[in-house]
Amino acid sequence: MTIFEIIILAFALAIDAMIVSFSYGLIINAKKLKNSLLLASAFGFFQFMMPVIGYFLSSFVYNQLKMFSKWIVFSIFLYLAIRFLKSALTKKEETCISCISVFCLLSMALATSIDALGAGISIKFNNDLILRPSLYIGIITFIFSFIGFWSACLLKKFPQKYIEIVGAILLLYLAISATL
Repeated sequence: MTIFEIIILAFALAIDAMIVSFSYGLIINAKKLKNSLLLASAFGFFQFMMPVIGYFLSSFVYNQLKMFSKWIVFSIFLYLAIRFLKSALTKKEETCISCISVFCLLSMALATSIDALGAGISIKFNNDLILRPSLYIGIITFIFSFIGFWSACLLKKFPQKYIEIVGAILLLYLAISATL
């Protein structure tokens, strides 16, 4: 693969992570730097590792997960969308979301990186080496996620209820698009 092709692949794979980071950037009220770095690091790491895993376990992993992958991704994003909607629609006193649970962080990182597993398989089938593409994918995903989180923070002037609904809609979109 050429560097241009690798960068295009990395951009395409990073979009889901950026959208999820954007969603969380809309609702996180404290420890923003910590949370943005946690999200970006988790997404970047998983996006780096999944192509490597797909590359080395290409036939076994692909055949085992292919028919379930879209439903795994759908389930994770649907769960997160429901949590966002529930949070938006329940009356609450001034809450301060200050961190992301480890379960949510790992679930989101896995859900947004399943496509990268397939990318690793494709790279293997092209008889290309995996290290450079995986590094590009991981670094670009980190950058996109970080930017997504902080660009959402700029929209904090909107009422939180509506922001959470927008976040839920974005996650629901990702859940539905995973099944198409």
